Amino acid sequence: MSKDRVLVVDDHVEMGKLLGDQLGDAGYAVDVATDGEQAIAMLSADAFDAVLTDLRMEGRDGFDVLAAAHAVDPHVPVLIMTAFGAIESAIDAMRRGAYHYLAKPFRADELLLHLERGLAERRLRDENRALRKVATERSGFGSMLGRSREMQLLFDLLARVAEASAPVLLRAESGTGKELVARALHFEGPRRARAFVAVNCTALPEALLESELFGHVRGSFTGATSPRRGLFVEADGGTLFLDEIGDMAPALQAKLLRALEEGEIRAVGSDTPRKVDVRVIAATHQDLEARVRSGAFRADLFYRLNVVPVTIPPLRRRIEDVPLLVEHFLGKARARNHSSLVRGLSADAIALLARRPWPGNVRELENVIERLVIIGAQPTLAASDLLVLLGEDVEAVTAESTAFITLKQVERNHIARVLREVGGNKTRAAEILGIDVSTIHRKERDQKA
Repeated sequence: MSKDRVLVVDDHVEMGKLLGDQLGDAGYAVDVATDGEQAIAMLSADAFDAVLTDLRMEGRDGFDVLAAAHAVDPHVPVLIMTAFGAIESAIDAMRRGAYHYLAKPFRADELLLHLERGLAERRLRDENRALRKVATERSGFGSMLGRSREMQLLFDLLARVAEASAPVLLRAESGTGKELVARALHFEGPRRARAFVAVNCTALPEALLESELFGHVRGSFTGATSPRRGLFVEADGGTLFLDEIGDMAPALQAKLLRALEEGEIRAVGSDTPRKVDVRVIAATHQDLEARVRSGAFRADLFYRLNVVPVTIPPLRRRIEDVPLLVEHFLGKARARNHSSLVRGLSADAIALLARRPWPGNVRELENVIERLVIIGAQPTLAASDLLVLLGEDVEAVTAESTAFITLKQVERNHIARVLREVGGNKTRAAEILGIDVSTIHRKERDQKA
């Protein structure tokens, strides 16, 4: 667990220094402001876990500090210090949202008790918010469906890996359920009571991803109008899932490596390091060894992440799981589409689905089932219904499954299927097929020639 960061505010310099030393000795990271104006500036520029402020100060007082702290973070605990004669004002501050007040003089153990209680309540609130977020999701191994040998081997491996804290590298094609596996590892392990935080490394540009991961102070870049704690701090004590790690920029890879090796992060624009205790689960569909050889991915980071490699099998390698997955996705799709006429699929329809290549894996199968539930017009869909509803020619597919065809035709049919499944997006199709997008354009030209 990281050191909680506390802001102490007192216009009596010696008192502020004494409190700072006491809290520092107790294991907190402490910043001291000597007046309300300075405190408000610090609160707007950086992130704090708790605030301890005097109530009566020249200029901006404790009420102003309280308002500024909650404007940045409504849940930060603010403790008010006041002289005995100003108890009514302190009670007024609690009505405004202060966590507790301390009448001067107070003992150090009294301060530490109430401060730790405030921080514990904040942590509990954060954990409850994270748990509510996943309350509707099945989070353990029970959320992963599969009776095939490949999946049983995966379940056995995950059961052993879940209890450890070492980094895990998930190797899998797109659509295989990498985040589902990461969630299972978290919720079946000792960190299950703390936060599970996920981020896709391709979803944000480098500068924003750095801020998302490590946090930032106000003014550290254009648009940074308020401080941010970052996902490493949010996941402190829990798990951080980094999807598509192979696309992370080299400069950011160095900072991630430091976080893994030292258990320490530094917010963008800050000179203050912060300790964190986070289990990192990374995932990629790329050949990281090839990217290491090309210089696009750091070798030391690869070795640090690859402590426990886990390979998730593609759907085409576990086709015996297709009937189970179809039943599961059918139930989910019907729950979202109450007016659907579709109640199930015939045996030949399921057999047809099992013969498809599924370049988009389980995600593609789920999308196909939802499409069938939405546009199907009878209670039980047969194989011929699927071919029509999915836009495939019955005779062509039947011939492909019963007659010999050339490798060129197999390739052409496969590319056409992938393009249909991704809505004609050639860039996405090329990524799934593992070829350059120019190859698809060239093959289309050859076909027309």
